[in-house]
Amino acid sequence: MSTEGREDNEGQVFRRYLSSVVLHAQAGAKAVGLGATDLYALNILELSGAMTPGELGTRTGLTTGPTTRLIDRLEQAGYVRRATDPGDRRKVIVEPIAQPADLDTVLAPARRKIGEIIGGYSPEQREFLFDYFARAADALQQAAGEISSAGTSHG
Repeated sequence: MSTEGREDNEGQVFRRYLSSVVLHAQAGAKAVGLGATDLYALNILELSGAMTPGELGTRTGLTTGPTTRLIDRLEQAGYVRRATDPGDRRKVIVEPIAQPADLDTVLAPARRKIGEIIGGYSPEQREFLFDYFARAADALQQAAGEISSAGTSHG
């Protein structure tokens, strides 16, 4: 296979992988009665901790109005609360206080299936995979920021 043909195939495999991740995230969110962006925002808060609405908006790619509505929905559902920032009492932060009760159950099949795949690798290969996951997550977040910046400049 030519280098170009291999690159085309690798590109398709990568796109299929990303599409599958997005599809799973949407299905998981729907199964627990949330929109995909709502579940994504909860995940961000769980992983990163409390943050200002502006930070959450930046991380989710939402502007001020949609971020406010997202926080309102999550607060009304009992998943987050707005609180005064302990470092600056003039600021509000959004704190995670709960996850959907059935989220672990909904995500269990994917965790099991992916766990089986990863379990088939040697410890050294798993170390490589998790290094890739960490580095790829950072790269994709940076790329998303670049896409957002380019989109606003073409406005």
